[in-house]
Amino acid sequence: MAVDYTVIVVYLAGMLAMGWWGMRRARSKSEFLVAGRRLGPWMYSGTMAAIVLGGASTIGGVGLGYTHGLSGAWMVFTIGLGLLALSVFFSARIARLKVYTVSEMLDLRYGGRAGVLSGVVMWAYTLMLAVTSTIAYATIFDVLFDLNRTLAIVIGGSIVVAYSTLGGMWSITLTDMVQFVVKTVGVLLLLLPIAVVKAGGFGEMRDELPDDYFEPLGVGGQTIFTYVLIYTFGMLIGQDIWQRVFTARSDKVARWGGTVAGTYCLVYALAGAVIGTAAKVMYPKLPSADAAFATIVKDELPVGVRGLVLAAALAAVMSTSSGALIACATVANNDIWARARGAAARRGAPGGHGEHGEHGEHGEHEEVDEMDEMDEVKGNRLFILVMGVLVIGVSIVLNDVVEALTVAYNLLVGGLLVPILGGLLWRRGTAAGALCAVVVGGLSVVGLMWHYGILANEPVYYGLLASLAVYVAVSLGTPPTDAVTLAAWRERLAGRGPDPSAPEASAHA
Repeated sequence: MAVDYTVIVVYLAGMLAMGWWGMRRARSKSEFLVAGRRLGPWMYSGTMAAIVLGGASTIGGVGLGYTHGLSGAWMVFTIGLGLLALSVFFSARIARLKVYTVSEMLDLRYGGRAGVLSGVVMWAYTLMLAVTSTIAYATIFDVLFDLNRTLAIVIGGSIVVAYSTLGGMWSITLTDMVQFVVKTVGVLLLLLPIAVVKAGGFGEMRDELPDDYFEPLGVGGQTIFTYVLIYTFGMLIGQDIWQRVFTARSDKVARWGGTVAGTYCLVYALAGAVIGTAAKVMYPKLPSADAAFATIVKDELPVGVRGLVLAAALAAVMSTSSGALIACATVANNDIWARARGAAARRGAPGGHGEHGEHGEHGEHEEVDEMDEMDEVKGNRLFILVMGVLVIGVSIVLNDVVEALTVAYNLLVGGLLVPILGGLLWRRGTAAGALCAVVVGGLSVVGLMWHYGILANEPVYYGLLASLAVYVAVSLGTPPTDAVTLAAWRERLAGRGPDPSAPEASAHA
């Protein structure tokens, strides 16, 4: 295993080195949180594919293939469909808004009254997403180094927190590009063909396994429908995904780069299912389906290749973990802490201009703006560090990853899907309708999970319907959004509004 260990150690050291390099580029809030909004199509496609294809898509996708055969691809397939829908129908408009968070978009659309509550829901979602990704380190490091669960989580989580804190989105972008290449080589170009050959080829696989392993809908229609609701729609509204859209250099990059990434996800989905099906032929009696990935890597791959494929698994987990972490910290700082601090400042100094009210005056020196930018970077860096420590702590004490992730996605889709898509698609939607949809949808999901069970399908079905009904009814029963707010919203959607990334815009915000 010495060669495999060397591959892994070099990979992890490279992640930290890129974090240090990214720190030198992250000199402003825009650079730190959204990579200066200047990623081209190649880097944008790679980083977007990296963040959506995490440990669940890799280890879990192979496990679903082990259990259900080729139809096990549907979970990751619906993630790809969601990314395609986001890229084709919404990404250009989202990129033109020039915001940092989903809640800022809601404030723009509804007049500044929908962001706080949605920020809390989004924070809970991104926190649980980061936690579930971090827990996956335990599985991989156990295979690699035979470490106990807590130490594996601390080591893996600390590396991600370190490079994310150092350089923010620039570090994460650089590491994600490497992770994208490692995943492509390790999973698609090495593990996939080796697994099929070791299983005797597709002919042998068909002879050894039941016919339903090769049925496209073998996993079940209701399961596929639930995947669409949770993952396809979740891709449309998650802060971790939107924050990557904000990094695009232009709306065209966001649309076409995202389309390439979504197509890549569809290929990755099928590859995982085929690998899992091959593992079923070779190891028909594994105690757990999720052990299929680690078992086939450990037992069937040659030295060196095994290290690279395990690095690919680490890459999958790290890309999702770092993306969720910076999203969690961004929401906590910009949507919760900054609003609470701003409210306190307004109460303490009525009629004042706020913290930065004078910094945008034309007579101020450029040094003042630069100092403000560095303070913003330091504040966001501190929040990533604090949220990272929290994620590691929760990951150590939490056991059931599937339940935690289900709660996160149910709250996200049940509480935020309707007001977000309603704001983008329906002019008559109002702030009161959005707030009621968040509250009713979120509470319905929580109550239904308590009644039916966390893993049941009904909570997200009925919670989403309740959110939609309340949004429409309350919006139609309340006065329309005022013309000034809608006019400003249309200007931003068209890309003609002020860029809040600019120092002058942030000074007057």
